[in-house]
Amino acid sequence: MHSGIHQKTRTTRADDGGGVTADDGQVPVGVRARALLRAGRELLGAARSVLREHDAAQEEVRRAYGVLAEVFVHKELEGLPLTALRDVTRGQLREAALQALEAAGLASVGRVRDAQPYGLRQVPGIGAQTAGQLHSAAGQLARAAAETVAVRIDVDAQEDARHTSLVRALNRLVLAGPGIPEAVALARKTAEALESDLSAAVTTGSRVQWLLAGRRKRDQAGAALLRVREALAATASADVRMTLDQAVTDLLRGPEPADRAWLDFQVRAAEYYTVLGKVADLPEDRESAEGFIPTGIAEQVRAQPLDESLLQVSLRGYQAFGARFALARRRVLIGDEMGLGKTIQALAVLAHLRATGEGRHFLVVCPVGVLLNWIREIEGRSSLITYRAHGPGRHTAVDAWAAEGGVLVTTYDVLRTLEIPKVPLALVVADEAQYVKNPRTRRAEALRVLIRRPSTGRVLFLTGTPMENHVAEFRSLIGQLQSPDAHALQYGMGALDSRAFRAAVAPCYLRRNQPDVLGELPGVIHADEWEELSDGDRTAYRRAVGEGNFMAMRRAPYADPARSAKLHRLRELVAEAAANDLKVVVFSCFLEVLAVVEAALHGAALGPLTGAVPADERQALVDEFTAAPGHAVLLAQIRTGGTGLNLQAASVVVLCEPQLSPALEAQAVARAHRMGQVRRVQVHRLLAADSVDVRLLEVHRVKQEQFDTYARRSEVAETVPEAVDISDPDLARRIVEDEQLRLALGV
Repeated sequence: MHSGIHQKTRTTRADDGGGVTADDGQVPVGVRARALLRAGRELLGAARSVLREHDAAQEEVRRAYGVLAEVFVHKELEGLPLTALRDVTRGQLREAALQALEAAGLASVGRVRDAQPYGLRQVPGIGAQTAGQLHSAAGQLARAAAETVAVRIDVDAQEDARHTSLVRALNRLVLAGPGIPEAVALARKTAEALESDLSAAVTTGSRVQWLLAGRRKRDQAGAALLRVREALAATASADVRMTLDQAVTDLLRGPEPADRAWLDFQVRAAEYYTVLGKVADLPEDRESAEGFIPTGIAEQVRAQPLDESLLQVSLRGYQAFGARFALARRRVLIGDEMGLGKTIQALAVLAHLRATGEGRHFLVVCPVGVLLNWIREIEGRSSLITYRAHGPGRHTAVDAWAAEGGVLVTTYDVLRTLEIPKVPLALVVADEAQYVKNPRTRRAEALRVLIRRPSTGRVLFLTGTPMENHVAEFRSLIGQLQSPDAHALQYGMGALDSRAFRAAVAPCYLRRNQPDVLGELPGVIHADEWEELSDGDRTAYRRAVGEGNFMAMRRAPYADPARSAKLHRLRELVAEAAANDLKVVVFSCFLEVLAVVEAALHGAALGPLTGAVPADERQALVDEFTAAPGHAVLLAQIRTGGTGLNLQAASVVVLCEPQLSPALEAQAVARAHRMGQVRRVQVHRLLAADSVDVRLLEVHRVKQEQFDTYARRSEVAETVPEAVDISDPDLARRIVEDEQLRLALGV
């Protein structure tokens, strides 16, 4: 703004407004200068108002967070024994001093810290020097706890003023909207551009001061006024004043009353925690957030710019890193554990490419059950345009997308029927990429054709279960990326050395786990509910074993509904949840089992959510379940309801039977236990003793070990058991044969 400005101010003449201008007409002086200065001060005032209100809102959050964090720190210190003080002081504290503290009732680090040096000196045997050492050590432990403790807002603590204060402080910023950070940045830039120039240009507002000023001062004042005028012109064309005024209005709107703020928190807790992390500058474990990838790759990813201007949602640190990883590495698989926001990371990549002009055409391929969710996310959280290539209007949508650009969203099955125009694809996103783990399927082939186009710039596979059953699935997904890094992955590598395998996939594979990056997420309580088969169920089970019918063996515990122990326990769990006003989602692999459950609950359940339910109706069922006041029950087939849908409203999950794949169970549980969940999730798996369920749990253990070795970070290289690549049909046959033998022997 300073360059290229002609600054002739030697002689003056009267202007039309009674003021004075330079002889070349460039620098207004007098009336016109005062008008410019007044407009500049008004704009500066608007910018300062935004900064002032935003700073006040942030300070309120920090203050409330500090008060609540102290509660968690104190609880942490209360659980630390006195020996921790000796460890901190490297053994300098005498054992007698610790015994004296315990005798005085100061049996934890927390109580020592609360006692303060004066209180410690009142303990017999504790002198001034020892009291100082004790208090200093307790303070050191408190600071360490403050850096590591996870502060969780307890939705059941609404009567606690400390929790409520933080929720309301956050509510003000959340209600202000996702555009506030951009408005604040604009306000800061505007203030920096105007403050010094308005002060330097003040001489131009008075004809007398102008005439009395020396040449150098007039030159400086004239140049400053010209910059003010340029700034005003630029801000007028960009509607900056309107943006600033709207931001102040938005910041002054909140917070809402406590009850409404709590309700809003429960609906969109993820946004509250995202804002909290940014405002309170909460520490993040960099290695965890970056998926423990090699240093060289991590540095490359950190250097990758990320334009968030088209996003209407704030990213967490690990999410921004995931988006940068996809941009920098170009063809990658993000295998974050379910519930960490892989969709948002993909959306950030799409928005960056569109904002920077690196592409106009984008394609998202997903299962039908999450089609509507993708469209909602794109339209609600970004400024991108979507086209739905599903249903009767799919070909029209493709034509419009090809002509106008934007994000085309379709399903794996529909993709096979579409003729995708030969436009450059800046990004192809394959959500729930495990759907194409078998490269010989038609859906995988249809996707591969697009990935292999020379004009396809980037490819992003998303799946929380990159390896459901065996290493070959993981190897297949990586190979389909058509990445130079994927080509280096030899077929037999996984079977030889898991460490070499992880090193080979590191350039194109990123995974983060919930405990590492979501410290505020409430825990999960897993309970295996073992029940005895009733006489009717046992008869059905023996008949199924005799017939070699694996699926009937798994359904047998529900064959006699009137006396089914599993069904009786399920009714108890639902009744308990109803008494506590909690929502429940019930998963089963079998439609017959869901029908039995629905009848047992006397029709007081939503669903069932099955593969036969159209995509729009699936989302409508989830919306109805979420919006239902208090207790509600949703029935879902595990492969349908356990994929892609967000069920954070549920805090009780019931699995009617164990699955062949532990990943399938984990995926179902993650529909509820994901970012945005505000309650501890209870997971109840119904199991029948002396049945196939026992063997399936052993299968789970083996498969989980394989996943931990290859797809999750692990320090220990393990060889693959001989049965790594066993197929589900082979596994089922083995289990049936084992059960036939067991029953024949009367074991």
